[in-house]
Amino acid sequence: MTNLQGTASSTMLAQIYSLPAMIRDIWPAFDRNAREALDDELCLAAKRLFLAGCGDSHHAALASELALESLVGLPTEPMTALQFSRYAVDFLPDKSLVIGISVSGQVSRTLEAIQRARKARATTIGLTGTPGSRIALAGDRFLSTATPPFDFAPGVRTYVATLLMLYLAAVRLGEARGKLTLAQAANTRAEIASLADAVEQTLALCDEPARQLARDWQDANEFVFTGGGPNFGTALFSAAKIIEACGDSAVGQDTEEWTHLQYFARAVNTPTFIITAGDRDVSRAHEVAVAAKTIGRRVIIIVPEDFRGFGDLEGLDTWRFAPIRELFSPLVACVPGMLFAAYRAQFIGEPFFRAFGGGRDVAGGGGISRIRTSEMVMDTKNR
Repeated sequence: MTNLQGTASSTMLAQIYSLPAMIRDIWPAFDRNAREALDDELCLAAKRLFLAGCGDSHHAALASELALESLVGLPTEPMTALQFSRYAVDFLPDKSLVIGISVSGQVSRTLEAIQRARKARATTIGLTGTPGSRIALAGDRFLSTATPPFDFAPGVRTYVATLLMLYLAAVRLGEARGKLTLAQAANTRAEIASLADAVEQTLALCDEPARQLARDWQDANEFVFTGGGPNFGTALFSAAKIIEACGDSAVGQDTEEWTHLQYFARAVNTPTFIITAGDRDVSRAHEVAVAAKTIGRRVIIIVPEDFRGFGDLEGLDTWRFAPIRELFSPLVACVPGMLFAAYRAQFIGEPFFRAFGGGRDVAGGGGISRIRTSEMVMDTKNR
């Protein structure tokens, strides 16, 4: 490592730089947990898969959809916990498998989603970083994403841990269902373990570009991130880190939808980050980059290191992440946005989460937002 350790001068940066070691440390336990919790009977019985969560947990659900459908062979629907619990649960097909995702394990809406899914006779799994929490105890099964403690900052370790477990759960489900041979499952697990090296490589590639632009673009107060397929989740997550770390307005948008919405925004030079794994969405990402550049946006392309498909677009900043299959790319492609948010917070001197000021507080797991104390609906009939 060059001077990367020296750049970890804030708690958020320290979290980011801890990711490779964290992945190596937790991967074996996560793999054992997935194998033990997801037995053959459960895996074979499922006919449809639903993921429900809030915030980063929802972003991780979106980011893992391609991996789950590719490796498991089941239709998979990621939803916000509210959408699932209040609108979708009444219409669950038979033999649905529902995974409720919550780092704290205490979020009321995700708990409601699991409890209502059980009443609707679905099989449920609580995926959380907090053993013994309400969500860990509510599901038929429990997948633990617990990580070693770290100083408080906008969540990056927890997001990566959630993705890691979802990927390993996908391998276990695919193996049990015969979608993957034993050899294919073993190779895919090794590929997931190698994501630690990919994150380390991406840190080396993106640290200086992220720090430089965070310094140069201190005048900006709005940011847009676009991504297609699994990296729509990456775009939402990256925007969330800007909001949490810096307090700025930030939007995560589907690549196609940018051309229907943000294309018409009045502000000319809004920083616009276009994230692509250089695969299925790449032609549209290229067109969006051309359009964004033409109307005056400050454009950053985030692509794999070995991808050269945007070489014809001169004058664009390009950040590169380690090459990885598209279905696993969200775990690596999220690193540039993390770094940019952390460095921007440093340069503008902004406290994380607005220091919970202006009427915000953390009492009761969310204060006035009532994240953990929200009224819950338990019936499974249409309201």
